[in-house]
Amino acid sequence: MNREEPLVLGIETSCDETGIGIVRGRTLLSNTIASSMDEHARFGGVVPEVAARAHLEALQPAIEAALAESGVALADLDAVAVTSGPGLAGALMVGVGAAKALAVALGTPLYAVNHLVGHIAADLLDADAEPLEYPTVALLVSGGHTSLLLVRDLTSDVELLGETVDDAAGEAFDKVARILGLPYPGGPEIDRAAASGDPRAIRFPRGLSRASDMDRHRYDFSFSGLKTAVARWIEHQEAAGEPVPVADVAASFREAVVDVLVTKALDACVRHGVPRLLLGGGVIANRRLREVALERADAAGVAVRIPPLSLCTDNGSMIAALAAELIRAGRQPSTLAFGADSTLPVTEIQVAAGSEPA
Repeated sequence: MNREEPLVLGIETSCDETGIGIVRGRTLLSNTIASSMDEHARFGGVVPEVAARAHLEALQPAIEAALAESGVALADLDAVAVTSGPGLAGALMVGVGAAKALAVALGTPLYAVNHLVGHIAADLLDADAEPLEYPTVALLVSGGHTSLLLVRDLTSDVELLGETVDDAAGEAFDKVARILGLPYPGGPEIDRAAASGDPRAIRFPRGLSRASDMDRHRYDFSFSGLKTAVARWIEHQEAAGEPVPVADVAASFREAVVDVLVTKALDACVRHGVPRLLLGGGVIANRRLREVALERADAAGVAVRIPPLSLCTDNGSMIAALAAELIRAGRQPSTLAFGADSTLPVTEIQVAAGSEPA
């Protein structure tokens, strides 16, 4: 195997997007995504059984499309990589089963990796960026995860500083959008509605941000109370016969979420003496979050890194990139003794790895 520039195919099926990525070392060759979002829209959120079935249908065509785009044949691959977790159990099982079958049939090394750490690895595929420096603080914000991490080494040392204790930020966006009568997915709809609103119109609560929360929950996130506060405010307006200012509610809600995310992330940078913050996950596409993070980080002397937005949502390329880094670091492939782990901790970067260096 070419340890310097390994050719890796990555499979990502943790939620509602079937992602197939092919990389050569840190060079992106193909990023193919088949989304089942439209199938979930009528339910107002992701239905696990629907997602799993959609992965089954999309996986082979997505692999074929990725191979065609990259000009690579299966026989050329140095390794296959797959998300083992966290995510929806049924959806993960589809990707894990496919990756095992592919690796066994090709006689190719298999790397089972962590979905969340993959979001950090997506940054490595930005051809225009300087190499990622360590340590770095990473804020990952998506539909199912809101996590704050201290990354000392991408392949061996990732520490969980805090995570959501109830609704993730993306879930809160979806639920508030539903309350406001906006379509699914909620993130882009809230963003559009908020564009003409006043973010200071309504002071919604900032969860786990009081002084009494700082010892136990300094870097944890909670957006369930915020969602409830929005619902109660709207109920009060309607009970009083007043119109609901959708734009102002959306802007004020979004500002509360962004304020909490950025405040906690920059606090982690300062307290750990790390002048670098990496943003990842699908919610990073939110324009206001990027604006506030860049503005406040600059004032704090913290450099912000944001992978290309096409690599912020769930994708197979980030999984392939993480596996390529593991190969470059001399890590053994995973054995076949792993399965789908919906609650895989972020500290487990690679699953079922061999005990000796490759």
